[in-house]
Amino acid sequence: MTARNPLNRPLADGIQRVGFRKWYERELLSSHAHMALALISAVAMMASFEAFGGASTGEKLMNTAFVLVTAAIALWSLRRYLYLLMHAEEIANQANCAQCQAYGLLKLQDVQDRRLTAQRLVPVCCKRCGFRWNLEDD
Repeated sequence: MTARNPLNRPLADGIQRVGFRKWYERELLSSHAHMALALISAVAMMASFEAFGGASTGEKLMNTAFVLVTAAIALWSLRRYLYLLMHAEEIANQANCAQCQAYGLLKLQDVQDRRLTAQRLVPVCCKRCGFRWNLEDD
């Protein structure tokens, strides 16, 4: 599954432009929108099953197509929901400053080292005490 969330900025860009807390909030909102889509498509799939009773052969074929499409949408959106939620939580678990225990008060450092970007490490520092560490964005 892709690591890119098209509805939200990548981690480094998000911290730089809107801050960590807003990035995290948007990531959670995006994941919960996928959960809502999964629920809506599951209801649509049940409605398609309900329409089987008393339908003609052509309508049953159409209902079968609707069931398959809504099932595919439900599975995709459920997987995307779980991925985005786990990604946000994984990053949030790293957002505590080890020195002063401040949560989410992050400032992006200059990315000069190419090895960090190749390893998907995002260098940050605490706004309160200046402690520096790397967030692992897998």
